[in-house]
Amino acid sequence: MKAVIQRVSRAKVEINGALKSEMAEGLLALIAVTNEDNIDKIKWFANKLVNLRVFPDEMDKMNRSVIDVGGSLMLISNFTVYGDTNKGFRPNFSQAAAPDEADKIFSELVEYFKKNYQIPIYEGEFGAMMDISLTNAGPVTVIIEK
Repeated sequence: MKAVIQRVSRAKVEINGALKSEMAEGLLALIAVTNEDNIDKIKWFANKLVNLRVFPDEMDKMNRSVIDVGGSLMLISNFTVYGDTNKGFRPNFSQAAAPDEADKIFSELVEYFKKNYQIPIYEGEFGAMMDISLTNAGPVTVIIEK
């Protein structure tokens, strides 16, 4: 599992011009899964994401998590995060799980967040062409991989 995480002051997802979801302050996570991902990786990843200290404290140091600031999570399945660009000019996506398996693993991840954390969860739509708008606060962008 690999994700590009952005601290945002707002984010929204539109599909075919229709609003799918929208949130205020929180973390936007573009997440790619592999066939090797399982419940242990899901638990590790969820814990890492909700406890990631990327929000400023009273001294303006990145010491607070999305839970600490009462923020939200927007989880977007994005296989292109596993795009390997080391050879040639076309990314190789061989590390990404096949669509059926990726949908299953990603759905398990979303459900795990919903069942185990008291935090608003927003989503895109698996496999859809999405327009994602965001305001990256900071900017703060990190990559998490397990």
